[in-house]
Amino acid sequence: MLQLSGAGKRFGPKLLFENADWLITPDERTALVGANGTGKSTLMKVLAGLDGLDYGQVQRTRGMTIGYLPQEGLALAGRTVFDECLSVFDELLGLEKEMEALSAALAELDPASTEYAAAADRYSHIDQRFRAHDGYALDAQVGTVLTGLGFSKADWKRRTEEFSGGWQMRIALAKLLLQKPSLLLLDEPTNHLDLETRNWLEDYLRTYPNGYILISHDRYFLDVTVNKIIEIWNKRLHVYHGNYEKYLAQKAERRAQLEAAYRNQRDQIEHLEAFINRFRYQATKAKQVQSRIKEMEKIERIEIPEEEPVIHFTFPQPPASGRTVVEVSGLSKSYGPKQVLNDVSFTIDRGDRIALVGVNGAGKSTLVRLLSGEDMPTSGLLKLGHNVLAEYFAQDQYKVLDPQARMLDDISRTATKVPDSELRSLLGCFLFSGDDVFKTLGVLSGGERNRYALARILVSPANFLLLDEPTNHLDLRAKDVLLEAIRSFTGTVIFVSHDRYFLDQLATRVFEVEGGKVNVYPGNYEDYLWRKEGGAAELAAATAAAAEVTPMVNASAADVAEVTPTNGSKAKRVNPIKLKQMQERLKFVEEEILRVETLIGEAEQSLGIFESAEETARVTAELGSLREQHAILTGEWEELMLQVEEAVG
Repeated sequence: MLQLSGAGKRFGPKLLFENADWLITPDERTALVGANGTGKSTLMKVLAGLDGLDYGQVQRTRGMTIGYLPQEGLALAGRTVFDECLSVFDELLGLEKEMEALSAALAELDPASTEYAAAADRYSHIDQRFRAHDGYALDAQVGTVLTGLGFSKADWKRRTEEFSGGWQMRIALAKLLLQKPSLLLLDEPTNHLDLETRNWLEDYLRTYPNGYILISHDRYFLDVTVNKIIEIWNKRLHVYHGNYEKYLAQKAERRAQLEAAYRNQRDQIEHLEAFINRFRYQATKAKQVQSRIKEMEKIERIEIPEEEPVIHFTFPQPPASGRTVVEVSGLSKSYGPKQVLNDVSFTIDRGDRIALVGVNGAGKSTLVRLLSGEDMPTSGLLKLGHNVLAEYFAQDQYKVLDPQARMLDDISRTATKVPDSELRSLLGCFLFSGDDVFKTLGVLSGGERNRYALARILVSPANFLLLDEPTNHLDLRAKDVLLEAIRSFTGTVIFVSHDRYFLDQLATRVFEVEGGKVNVYPGNYEDYLWRKEGGAAELAAATAAAAEVTPMVNASAADVAEVTPTNGSKAKRVNPIKLKQMQERLKFVEEEILRVETLIGEAEQSLGIFESAEETARVTAELGSLREQHAILTGEWEELMLQVEEAVG
């Protein structure tokens, strides 16, 4: 469908890639990856026909269509959202108008005339073409895509220029999805999407009838949407088959093989050099020496390109807070007549890592601002625990930075005990390298300043972090640094993120903001989805059904033979998805048992130190609750273990 041959491209004096060969097939499901500055977006523009090559050729199949979504910069105006999306079907809408005109003409023409026959033939031809392209369901197609991308029906009638840049990009994405081009090129399509919309886009792409190529910093999104990875590395294109997780494993294996080959070659070269140096001046060995020299000249030297250094950043650990970090009771928040939160109650404990989820506008950011003290509740109680020091990272955090301050000077004042070399390494992870660290903050874009503000929080954290969209504007490398740092953080974290991998790897509890309420779920985002989709109810039903089965007593050998599988038979096959869910739930329950046992130990230790009668009563009640929770989890673990063992035979 599209082919690159010997392709090369420069950006000024810098060579991005060369000798690139890539045959793009009609069923392409590929992610384009590589370090920042390697030329991913430039290569996308070349494929889209918006940029040319400096070397090589690009060939496209006649008649193929290409749809390209850039990272940013699109601005639409002049029509409503619905009409803008419907405009992609202008050709079909033209056919519909012609059909209406022909229908009116047929009503007036003599059925016996040649004009009538010609008009009827034309109408039939157009009608077949219109039906083949599902022309009678255009409005439904537009409505489905707009709803999936988060537009309410009220939004459909609003003019496109009323929407912000992120929503403008959603409109552009909707148009591309409706066009269904032969090849879809999406450069960071998830940048402006919330979690629910990303999930919808994942499902849409799974059934997309044509090929697509993606650039994305969302690891989970890549894992579930692509089956091939093209990496720009060392100025070449390298192909890996499988999703992003398999790519990481294959890349590590390929790197290990390259290093082994390099070592073997170095041993060979050193052996040849030793022979040459030893016998260079002996006439009897001249022929052998010349042979070794020629052999060395023919060796194609293996080079191991430098990898980006892996940064392992650890938070300076904060002072410990009390066991209860936040206690919320009967909390409500209204903005004028609009009530966002209503009678909300929950408790956050020390060490919790809580993910806030919910659709756009549900009140996630409002709840974060209330917990941080940025906003005050309309009614109810919100109480911070003992020695709790909160630090709030907002989506527009850059607004509180000093625009006149130089980046390195500003972060050095924040982290006086961290060496400048370590600070520069951290800033490099967040895409500030070289002389960038000497720029004043005022010259940075909003996204760059937000990236810097997040790095600044990492070097001097409080013991209660509230992070609203911390993964925005971060690449995969920076996300990994942030993820690793928060995992090792001994304080408490509550965060909003639209990155599935980040949520799954980090959250220990999920707070769902929905309909003015906050619903609390144990576990990470995957476990939350499992419960929402009825997994917990199914497990409870299966457990109840198992409990109703009475054991066989005094059964004869023949009776037992009828119900017991023989050695050659197989156990009943369990749906692999159900089995995976049970195994994941089992792993989570095991981790929860360990967590609860730790809390029980802490509570028992606290009872040994008398503070007051009230504190003793509170800890005793808490200990009783923890022991009940431990018993429930242990029972669930036993049932799950039995079911998994039966399922795997």
